[in-house]
Amino acid sequence: MQNKKGSLSIESENMFPIIKKWLYSDHDIFIRELISNGCDAITKLKKLDIMGEYTIPDDFKAEIQVVADPEGKTISFTDTGLGMTADEVDEYINQVAFSGATDFLEKYKDKTNEEQIIGHFGLGFYSSFMVADKVSIDTLSWKEGAEPVHWESEGGIDFEMSEGDKKEVGTTITLYLSEDSLEFANEYRVREVLTKYCSFMPVEIFLSKANAEQEYETIDKEDLREDDVLVETIIEEAKTEERENENGEKETVEISPRKEKAKINKRPVSISTTTPLWMKHPNDCTEEEYKEFYRTVFKDYKEPLFWIHLNMDYPFNLKGILYFPKVNTEYDNLEGVIKLYNNQVFIADNIKEVIPEFLMLLKGVIDCPDLPLNVSRSALQNDGFVKKISDYITKKVADKLSGMYKVDRENYEKYWDDISPFIKYGCLKDDKFREKISEFIIFKDLNDKYITLPEYVDATKKEDAEEENKENEEEVIVEDSVESAEAADGEENQEEKEEKPATVYYVTDMQQQSQYVNMFKEQGLNAVILTHNIDQPFISQLEQQEGLKVRFQRIDAELNETMTDEADEETLKAQTESLSEIFKKALGKENLEVKVEKFKNENISSMVTLSEDTRRMQDMMKMYSAGGAGMDDDMFGGGETLVLNSSNKLVQYILNNKEGEHTDMFCKQLYDLAMIANKPLKADAMTEFIARSNEIMMMLAQ
Repeated sequence: MQNKKGSLSIESENMFPIIKKWLYSDHDIFIRELISNGCDAITKLKKLDIMGEYTIPDDFKAEIQVVADPEGKTISFTDTGLGMTADEVDEYINQVAFSGATDFLEKYKDKTNEEQIIGHFGLGFYSSFMVADKVSIDTLSWKEGAEPVHWESEGGIDFEMSEGDKKEVGTTITLYLSEDSLEFANEYRVREVLTKYCSFMPVEIFLSKANAEQEYETIDKEDLREDDVLVETIIEEAKTEERENENGEKETVEISPRKEKAKINKRPVSISTTTPLWMKHPNDCTEEEYKEFYRTVFKDYKEPLFWIHLNMDYPFNLKGILYFPKVNTEYDNLEGVIKLYNNQVFIADNIKEVIPEFLMLLKGVIDCPDLPLNVSRSALQNDGFVKKISDYITKKVADKLSGMYKVDRENYEKYWDDISPFIKYGCLKDDKFREKISEFIIFKDLNDKYITLPEYVDATKKEDAEEENKENEEEVIVEDSVESAEAADGEENQEEKEEKPATVYYVTDMQQQSQYVNMFKEQGLNAVILTHNIDQPFISQLEQQEGLKVRFQRIDAELNETMTDEADEETLKAQTESLSEIFKKALGKENLEVKVEKFKNENISSMVTLSEDTRRMQDMMKMYSAGGAGMDDDMFGGGETLVLNSSNKLVQYILNNKEGEHTDMFCKQLYDLAMIANKPLKADAMTEFIARSNEIMMMLAQ
């Protein structure tokens, strides 16, 4: 062939700054691009063989060799693909506007669809100029009579093309690295990048260091393969041992037979697993394989709870595995990672256009060859096809969870504490997911049992009905006319009652709210346990959900009427006025709201309640001002009601000793005890409480 010189294209001077600065923000991406192109070339050659246009030699190996040369400051990529003729180099390399993969697919689209070509990488080859001052190509086409071609370019603007000396079909691309990119001549750095992007490529990838000393390994002679380079045969003589037999006589026993070993050149180990687990049919995968894959890919040695294997061929091609990890409950923040692949080529983690936001709490891999990618893998948003993929993934996850609830409720409950934050987050973020999963949301109650919201509401209504029947039996029967009027009135009240939302009591901290929990249990009342940060927005959503008609209320929001006995209203009013004056004076809190009730349990002296609406408003204000400078916690406090038990002896003592020597001390102590059962005391209040407690104990000791 004639030597040829020229400029790559009229636009190249504008294009290369874009490639360097914008298309590829990560400089290591060039390794992915060149490996992808090599895989592409090998896949094309296999297609030609399938179509009968080329016969692959018997000794053919589909592989890519990567050689790092720190001394020569180069890195090279050699594939055994179909290579290029001079005309193809001119078309696909010199005229950078074309994509070889796209052109090939268009030409042969009706002849075969056995394998997908990675393709869509277009300008991928030119990413090499991000790290190289000079790039050369040595290639030999599969076509009969083709001549080898050598191409080189400095700076990616001008090129020279001449006859080459390559003997085997395929292509070698050599990058002469720039001074600020010499890290890519380091074998260990290249291995790191290959592992990141190319661990699951469909072609074996081998990495070596140029001019490295030959390494050896020893194997059993019978394991010798045709492609092994035998260095020497090693004889291991039989090993014997003197032992005592059943008769007490000593005899020589062979414990290891004579073996022939073979010392060979160390076999190269592929960086790529060509058939990753997600490419297999779920029926062909074992539980241990799923767990091993999880450990290997995510470096997480806690076993996953369970997983979903996605395997879809129509209307688009999508495969993958989603793992539900074991949540570390010491931390509130959940962080997962979903790795996105395109024909086994790693694209990126957690691409929000493809993967629903709530699924990013999981760990997994998704491989979709049909993704509409551009060269920088950034053109995914606003694509209807991508939305369909996202919807499909959502549906499969919802189907898996609902199926587990229906057929394996025991395991579903076992996993619930770990998976509930994810499910609740999904309900908040994705309406379709919420619609599919809403019937299968469960709650742990005070008896450590798991129940659904309808089950809780039904149980509460049943208890209320039984209580109402009991009260009705005690009522005096009046004359028929009055009874009829009351019955009609009762029916009307019943209709109003049915419209009223059912109250669902909940606990956010079993330790902090233990006093209230015990009071609930004493009265046979139940509540659900909601300890995660996501529970507050989640219950707000449930309250607004059509048809549910529920209202959530924390158990310390008010004193449940079942916890109190009937008392004379006038007496309670008088006691409230008196104790309110005493406590406000002792505590120095003029705005303190005090209420007196007659508790069934006389051992409880005081408690603090805060209405549900007030608490939610305070939580919302804290959330919106999070991180705000100069914000004082007191800004969000207040609104609490101090409830005193008229049946309690300490409260009676204060009531009867308004001017007593220790009355102020008892008021402060009762108030702090009530607050501690509601929320943690602030530092100065806790210091004062401890000092006062010591003082009280000293008084008792004396």
